[in-house]
Amino acid sequence: MEKDVKFEKAMARLEEIVQSLEKGELSLDDSLKIFEEGIRLSQVCMAKLDEAEKRVEILVKEKGKTVLKPFLPEAGGNENKDSED
Repeated sequence: MEKDVKFEKAMARLEEIVQSLEKGELSLDDSLKIFEEGIRLSQVCMAKLDEAEKRVEILVKEKGKTVLKPFLPEAGGNENKDSED
């Protein structure tokens, strides 16, 4: 099931797991059970992030070659503002 879960839902569940573990109110068995779930969800999230990164790399091209560019949210997503400097 975890592989089909959306990234945002997996992250929200991971936050719930962390909060539950930090409270320290669960039994050892229950703690281990949700810890294992958290590990699986974190692996799913990492795979989804890797996939997204590869897709972005394909979309970002410069002179016919794929180049890695840092994502700068302050730039408003438009990296072609060089002429406005």
